[in-house]
Amino acid sequence: MLVLEAKEHIGGGMRSAELTLPGFVHDLCSAIHPLLLGSPFFSRLGLEALGVRLVHPEVPFAHPLDGGRAGVMYRSLDATAEGLGPDASAYRKLVAPLLRDFPNLRGDLFGPLRVPHHPFSMLRYASHLLTPVTRLTKRFETPEAEGLFAGMGSHTMLPLDAPMTGAFALFFAVLAHAVGWPAVAGGSQNLADAMTARLRALGGEVSCSRPVASLRDVPASRCVLFDVSPRQLLDIAGEELSPRYRRQASKFRYGPGAFKVDWALSEPIPWTAPEVSRAGTVHVVGTLAEAAESEGNVNRGRHSEKPFVLLAQQTIFDPTRAPEGRHTAWAYCHVPAGSTIDMTAAIERQIERFAPGFKDIVLAKRTTDPAALQDHNANYIGGDIGAGVIDLRQSFTRPSTRWNPYTTSAKNIFICSSSTPPGPGVHGMCGMLAAKTALKQML
Repeated sequence: MLVLEAKEHIGGGMRSAELTLPGFVHDLCSAIHPLLLGSPFFSRLGLEALGVRLVHPEVPFAHPLDGGRAGVMYRSLDATAEGLGPDASAYRKLVAPLLRDFPNLRGDLFGPLRVPHHPFSMLRYASHLLTPVTRLTKRFETPEAEGLFAGMGSHTMLPLDAPMTGAFALFFAVLAHAVGWPAVAGGSQNLADAMTARLRALGGEVSCSRPVASLRDVPASRCVLFDVSPRQLLDIAGEELSPRYRRQASKFRYGPGAFKVDWALSEPIPWTAPEVSRAGTVHVVGTLAEAAESEGNVNRGRHSEKPFVLLAQQTIFDPTRAPEGRHTAWAYCHVPAGSTIDMTAAIERQIERFAPGFKDIVLAKRTTDPAALQDHNANYIGGDIGAGVIDLRQSFTRPSTRWNPYTTSAKNIFICSSSTPPGPGVHGMCGMLAAKTALKQML
């Protein structure tokens, strides 16, 4: 097996580097991995056998609010519910059944649309499938509970009144309780490097700085699996694909982009709410209404003055990423696809709102706009780190309406990127399911 990597380093969205100052390690894209331990692929692969160490924050994530309050997601369902006061019962009633079902759900949710292996468990989850976050949160009284679900739903990059946003938010909540939201010790690059080492140990080969512009750049082989989005696949192999497949792939829709900032810090972020200082991930936006306005604006092609900011502060639980006593922060906000607007000031205003004095502890920063994200990874069209919209129409059946989405009209060409089910995230399932398809079809 030969892997051709366009860039000089393997990893794609799972890379790390010293972006700001010497000794400060930042993740270039993916940083916190809620899907990793839930993934059937990584469960079978065994991270310990790879020599990969995961680190868990004391609090998976938090959602600060004005006045020093915060919604806090703990590993414990009971602790999370108790922290929500009058919403404790509603939270337990909503999340507990799905948490019990998680062992049955994981095989069905981490893949394409199929007849479920556990229909009753899937039926309970599917009852929320069309529910938007804005409707799901009507059962809550407190801004803290609303905020938790607003933050989780905003990961989708969809408007919060869109179908499926509530289902995604519930899935992230279940993952927080079932497996946590960990990071890779020392940086996400360590996982990419460990998987590369395993491949080579099995006789595979990795060749970096080998961009593929056409099939002529691919050595003779029985089959090719493309870790690219539909747009790249058409550019590379369009002549080998049927008119119908080309037509479907050309209609694949990409979502909003991201604007990212990395900081080297002199000390931890001074959050007003003390619980937020223990969280690995922080959803920085304020109320449910503010989150809905922010994500709605982006999906209408507008920039938000108060954007939803997804922030990770890995050094509070992984001190190997910075010199002793120093810290890092990683954050991005959503922007219209291909945006050229510098969102640094807007992002920092949001953080300063809930952590006064943040700007005073910044030693250095580096910004990454949508064009730079696409240059880093060609699959991120217009800065879309999700490699395509993940709404109801384009979720389980991405990138086409084929029964097996990893196949194409050419029997020896397959697609295995985040543009296939189950979509973006560090879970390995797109590649595993595409590889199984290729082996079955080619043997």
